[in-house]
Amino acid sequence: MHLKARITRVLVRSIAVAAVLAALTVTYWRYLPANPTTVALSFLILVLLTSAFWGFRLALITAFVATAVFNFFFLPPVGTFTIADPQNWIALFAFLITAVVASNLAERARRQTEIAQGRRREVERLYALSQQLLTVDNTAQLLNLLPEQITQTFGATGAALIVSGRQTIYRSRPDLRFDVDMLLRSNARGEISESEDVSYVPLRIGIRTAGALAVVGAKLSHESLEAIGSLVGIATERTRAIEELSSTRAAQESEKLRSALLDSVTHEFRTPLTGIKASVTALLEQNALDAAQQRELLSVIDEETDRLNRLVGEAAEMAQLDAHMVQLEPLPHRPAELIETVVERSKTLLAGHHVDVDVAAGLPEVPFDFERMCEVVTHLLENAAKYAPKGSTVRVTAEQQSGELIINVADQGSGIDSLEQSMIFEKFYRGRQQRLMAHGTGMGLAISKVIVEAHGGSISLVSQPGVGSVFSVHLPIQPRK
Repeated sequence: MHLKARITRVLVRSIAVAAVLAALTVTYWRYLPANPTTVALSFLILVLLTSAFWGFRLALITAFVATAVFNFFFLPPVGTFTIADPQNWIALFAFLITAVVASNLAERARRQTEIAQGRRREVERLYALSQQLLTVDNTAQLLNLLPEQITQTFGATGAALIVSGRQTIYRSRPDLRFDVDMLLRSNARGEISESEDVSYVPLRIGIRTAGALAVVGAKLSHESLEAIGSLVGIATERTRAIEELSSTRAAQESEKLRSALLDSVTHEFRTPLTGIKASVTALLEQNALDAAQQRELLSVIDEETDRLNRLVGEAAEMAQLDAHMVQLEPLPHRPAELIETVVERSKTLLAGHHVDVDVAAGLPEVPFDFERMCEVVTHLLENAAKYAPKGSTVRVTAEQQSGELIINVADQGSGIDSLEQSMIFEKFYRGRQQRLMAHGTGMGLAISKVIVEAHGGSISLVSQPGVGSVFSVHLPIQPRK
């Protein structure tokens, strides 16, 4: 089919050139008489145009035919191929040589132009491929996408890829045919090789070979193939380095978290355990302890045991939330109901403080997990009760702004320094002043942040040292899709 189309194209071009040559001949011979120089130049232009657009072979044939026509119709004696004047022989051969040389030069210029345009297209495609490779940071994803990207970018029939250290051959399509042994040899030897319409390219990173690539059905220059191999090799090495860096950072963060957890747990668990141990030791000795003293020691044991239980519970809850193991049950609830319930449950916690509740009228029902949001607001009230002086006011408000429900908990405590505000929601973090004022694990705000964000909302802080802090919970009134 391809050969038939090529033959048809050659015939059409030949007929077109013959038609133009015939038209020039008839015009100059019958309708517009011209001297031989004008005719020769006209024929020469036709030869040059043929060579420039349709190649040297057709131009060469055109040159010989034009020479014969020029001799037959325009050199005396006209109507014969005989040349009477020796000068006309010189003119005829000069015309033929000029036509052949000029057509050859035009063919060279055309080929160089085509080569330059082809190189430009290849550079543009290489640039497009490099931009696509920079968008992927996962090695497995990159290796799966690369064959298809190369196929589309360079107009190939297909592509296949193998990377050192992996047994899998990644293909643009399952039925792609190529020589697997040649692909492996290209990887082993680090040399470009070609077989029929398949190019085998090693993936180079400096002097090291990191794999090999097979490009099927695309005629690319040796330089372009080398550039593709280098780009793909660098891209695979880049994603591998990013993954190793991410793994290293994750290990460092894990170690940091483990150290923070150990420090926090050691410190926080030691205090209640010390109290329990001292109380139990005193009870075991039973030296002149009356009933009131024994009750007091048992109360200490009971309180510290509850504290230990809470510490363990918060640590377990934080782990579950981080692992997304807790399922929320968001149902429509009235914000006023949430505030009233939390304030009622926190009466003992807020003893010694004035509580001011202000819930805006006409607030719509908001979808949230009631118990989880009660936990969030309780943590905020607990912080306010811990760090605000006795007799101060804790203000709880709820309002609607820009399609969000905003719950504010404001206290009149010592406030939080601006440098620490960005870290206050991190796990186990407690402010420098706050850690000296009251006991805690530093997990309450971190738990609150995870719960609120799981609802599609956010939690923020505005604080001024010496004045107080305002924690704000933002929840979407309509569930986000």
